[in-house]
Amino acid sequence: MKKVQKIIAPPEKRTHKEVIINAESLEVRIGVLEDGKLEEFTIERTTEERLVGGIFKGKVRNLEDGLKAAFVDIGFEKNAFLHYWDIVPNNFDSNVEVVERESKDGKKKDKTNFTQKDVPRLFPAGSEIIVQVTKGPIGTKGPRVTGNLVLPGRYLVLLPNSDQSGISRKIENVEERQRLKKILRELEIPDTMGVIMRTAGEGQKKRYFEMDLAFLLEEWKAVQERMKTQPMATCIFQEPDLIVRTVRDCLTEDTERIVVDDPKSFERMREVINKIDPPSLSKIKLYTDNQPIFDRFGITKQLETAFSRQVHLKGGGYLVIDETEALVAIDVNTGRHKGAKDQDKTIHQVNLEAAEEICRQLRLRNIGGLIVLDFIDMRQRRDQQTVYQRVKDGMKRDKAKTHILPISTLGLMEMTRQRHSESVRSSVYDDCPYCKGKGKVKSSITMSVEIQRKLSEILKKRTRDESDFQLRIVVHPTVLDRLRKEDEKLLIAMEKKYFGKLSFRADPAFHAEQFKIVNVTTNDDLVSVGS
Repeated sequence: MKKVQKIIAPPEKRTHKEVIINAESLEVRIGVLEDGKLEEFTIERTTEERLVGGIFKGKVRNLEDGLKAAFVDIGFEKNAFLHYWDIVPNNFDSNVEVVERESKDGKKKDKTNFTQKDVPRLFPAGSEIIVQVTKGPIGTKGPRVTGNLVLPGRYLVLLPNSDQSGISRKIENVEERQRLKKILRELEIPDTMGVIMRTAGEGQKKRYFEMDLAFLLEEWKAVQERMKTQPMATCIFQEPDLIVRTVRDCLTEDTERIVVDDPKSFERMREVINKIDPPSLSKIKLYTDNQPIFDRFGITKQLETAFSRQVHLKGGGYLVIDETEALVAIDVNTGRHKGAKDQDKTIHQVNLEAAEEICRQLRLRNIGGLIVLDFIDMRQRRDQQTVYQRVKDGMKRDKAKTHILPISTLGLMEMTRQRHSESVRSSVYDDCPYCKGKGKVKSSITMSVEIQRKLSEILKKRTRDESDFQLRIVVHPTVLDRLRKEDEKLLIAMEKKYFGKLSFRADPAFHAEQFKIVNVTTNDDLVSVGS
C-alpha cells in the first residue's frame, strides 16, 4: 500500500500594513500603506467643523410632499435635506446579515414601524426631530441627514432607534460568523436597540464586545440628556476628530503600527488605546526625524502622481480621470502597453490592471456619486465578466457603500459610490481663476482673431478728421509672438485699409486670454478684455 503524501498549502502572504499620520496645526493627513503602496488617504482641516456623523436636535422648517422630503434647521445657513424614507425605520442593506434575537422576557419584540405616509402627521412643520448628518454640504447643496441614528464603536455600531441586530458580511469565514452570532445573542442589548458587529470584531473575544457595548450605551445616555436640555437647531453629539477615529477604525489585527509625528497627538492616542485596547499600545510610534514623515515613507511622491488627471499603470496603459458636477468619467487607454501578440489578451490585461487601480483611486480621491468607467472594448463576454468581477472584488474593502453594474453593450461600466463629503480634489483645490475650472485657455490663434475683430470694429468707427490715429495693443507674450510671426501681413493690410497705426507690446503679467487696446493720442483704454 502506497503511502499518501500530505500536501501542505503554502502560507498565505501577509500584507505589511501601517498607518502614517502627519498632524499639523491646520490639518491632519493620514495615509494607509500596504507593502509601501498608498491605499487610503484622508485629510481633515482643524478649522472646519466635523459635520458627518454628528447628531442634531433639529426643527422641521417645511415639508415638500412632491420631493417626499423635509427641510430641517440644524443651526447652519442652509437647511438639511431629509428624505421621508430616511425618517422611517429601515432594514439593513445587503452589507449586513440580520441576526434574530429574543427580548429579555424570551419573546420576539413586535415592531412599531410607521410608513412614509405617516411622516407629515408625525413631523409637521415646526416640530422637533433628532437627525444625524450622513453627508456634509457639497457645492450649493446643504447637508443631508437621516432619522436612523448610529453610534460607531470599536467593534460594534449601536442603533438606538432599531430593534434589529446584524453582522457585517465582510466577515466571510462561516465558522467565525456562527461564533459571532452566538456572542451577539448573548449580549445585554436593550430591547429597543440593536447593534451591528463591525469587521474589526473578527476574532475578538466576547468581553471586548461587552466593553464596547457598555461604552456606547453610556454615550447614548449622554446624548439623551443633551436632547432634553439643549435648544433646537443645536448639535448634541459630534464624531471624534480624525486622530481618535483612526485609532478606533484602523487599529486592527492586520495593522502592524501607527506612526505619528506630533507628540501631543501621540499622547492622546495612547490615552484612547489604554482605555479600549491596552495590548495595542506598543503599535503606536512617535516619529522624531527631521525629514517630513510623508517624505520619509514615500507618501508625498505617491500623492503627486495619484491626484493628477492622468494616472499611469505599470504595464504602460493609463487612466484619465475627469470630475464633473454631475458625474465622474474614467477612461482607460492602452498607451505604451507591450503585451502579447494577441490583441484581445493585451486589451484584457490592460483592463484588469486598470480595474484594480480605479478601485484604489476612488478611495484615495474620495470620489463619490455617479461614476462611469470606459474600459477598452472587449469582444469576449467572459473577458468583460472578469473585469467586472475584478472591480467588485476591489471595492469590497471600500468603507463607502457602492453599487456596480455589469459592462453595457456600449462598453461602459456604471457604478455609484456613497459620498459623505467633498472629494479630496474639491477640498484641496479651488477652480483656476483664469480658466474657471475648464482646464483650458484660448489658443493664440483664437486670441489673434478676437483682437483683429475688435481692432476692425474700432477703426471703422473713427472719424475722418482724426489724423495720426494710433492704437496700442497690450497682450500676453505668446499672443504677441503669433501676431508678429504669422499675422503681421493681415495687420499691415488693416492699417492701410483704415489709415491707422497699430503698435503692439507684450506684458508677461497678462493672462493668455487678456488684452487691452489703448488710444495713444488720448491715452484712453478703448477695450480691456480679461482684466
